[in-house]
Amino acid sequence: MMNTIFPHELSEGWLIIYIDDIIICSETWKLNLERLSLLLKKILQVKMKISLKKCNFRFHELKALGHVVSGLSLDIDKNKVAAVLLKQIPQNKKEMMSFLGFASYYRQDLQDLAIHARSLYKICDQQTFFEMSQERIQAYEKIKYSLTNAPLLLIPDWKLLFKLYIDACGEGLGAALHQVQIVNDKPY
Repeated sequence: MMNTIFPHELSEGWLIIYIDDIIICSETWKLNLERLSLLLKKILQVKMKISLKKCNFRFHELKALGHVVSGLSLDIDKNKVAAVLLKQIPQNKKEMMSFLGFASYYRQDLQDLAIHARSLYKICDQQTFFEMSQERIQAYEKIKYSLTNAPLLLIPDWKLLFKLYIDACGEGLGAALHQVQIVNDKPY
């Protein structure tokens, strides 16, 4: 429904809608107010209701779907990851599947996830006895480490060079487009 109310705004790329959440992206506060005014007029025209208690204005970053999104970057929400890190090593298939599902949600942020998770998926098979060998504990710890040390994803700078990394082996297949940028004297 929301896509039919705001097709022009969505096509321009400054409006993001996820289920019943609306996010307005603007380079300046003045432009943001103009866009907000336009949206509020449309909302009134179609007699939609909004809750002012749920509205947030003038945010430079927001938490959405397990990520922290800003005008320049996308990062894993460390609060979501912290809860998983406090848990002990999975003791059964259900706990392992829960952990692997969580890690898979962040797969675009985790290098070599398929390789590390392979032995962990094997013990989740119905015909396999659940046993956390030393190899599996190491794989589990590597995934946990990757979750806490995932790279910050930045908007590309089209003036800088890109590097394409590709990898294919018997255990996995992957490709990643990289670009090193310096933010606050730190390479990302």
